[in-house]
Amino acid sequence: MPVATMPPHRSAPGRSARPGGLRRVAHRLLTLVAAAAVGAGMLAAPAHAAPSVDEIEAQIDKQWEQLEPTIEQYNKVRAQLKVNRKKSADLQKKIEPLALQSELAMTRVGDLASRYYIDGPSQEIGALLVSAKPDTLTEQLTILDRLAKQERKEVEGVLKVRAKYDAEKQKLDGLIATQTKQQNDLAAKKKKIDAEIKRLEKSLPVTTVKTAACPTVNGVVSAAARTAIKTACAQVGDPYVWGATGPNSFDCSGLTQYAYKAAGISLTHFTGAQWNEGKAIPRSEARPGDLVFFFSDLHHVGLYLGNDKMVHAPRAGKPVQVASINYMPVAGFRRPS
Repeated sequence: MPVATMPPHRSAPGRSARPGGLRRVAHRLLTLVAAAAVGAGMLAAPAHAAPSVDEIEAQIDKQWEQLEPTIEQYNKVRAQLKVNRKKSADLQKKIEPLALQSELAMTRVGDLASRYYIDGPSQEIGALLVSAKPDTLTEQLTILDRLAKQERKEVEGVLKVRAKYDAEKQKLDGLIATQTKQQNDLAAKKKKIDAEIKRLEKSLPVTTVKTAACPTVNGVVSAAARTAIKTACAQVGDPYVWGATGPNSFDCSGLTQYAYKAAGISLTHFTGAQWNEGKAIPRSEARPGDLVFFFSDLHHVGLYLGNDKMVHAPRAGKPVQVASINYMPVAGFRRPS
């Protein structure tokens, strides 16, 4: 018996109309909402670009602006402390004999008071009372009284001077305590800022070489070049000596030889040989760490730093220094390897 079927365009009784169409509509709505969210940046994670070398350098400069005054203030307080501690030590040297002097004088006065007013006359005074004439006894007692007064006067004078020194030292010791705290606070502040500068320097890209004597060099691709640049820049200020290859004096090819020797690359101590020992590089492709040669006979060489700068040993009378490559005719570039 044939089963009756519903026409395809009709819905079965008791069911909702066109469930597939509703699902499609819902799917389209969700797609539109998601697209709008992405467009608004809601579903995409925010991208934070790493700071550039220039931005890091600017942060270091800003920290240094705080560090240098702190260092100078620290130096000022430390110098004042040195002076005041010496003053305090000198006062202590003056106070010590005064303290002993006043103590001895006080002991003598105490002995006199004890002997003549508390314990009664001593044997010497007793003998004097028995044997001496009244005039003599009166004379002796007057002398003793004068001696006691003189002792008291000496004690008063010593105590007055000692009190003056004690007051000066107390004031000075208070100042020293304040300055010691200032020094410790400044030292802590200096340490904190210095640590921040070191943190920032560590955040510089690996391809950045930062040295004290040379400008910051960016884009140093080769590890050997980074070592050579750091080594050559550390020699800035060393004298030029003909035929010298370091460590305290150099000629031009001696400096480049010394720099690359530190990087594990051997170069001959002769500009002509170094020209042939390196790979030829067009000026447009020259990178920091390349060797730059001058004059048609290649009689001078320097270590290129980029931006038309080099570090080199110029001549007798001029120490190792950073200079422009444009003040001499450039013959070409070579890359040691």
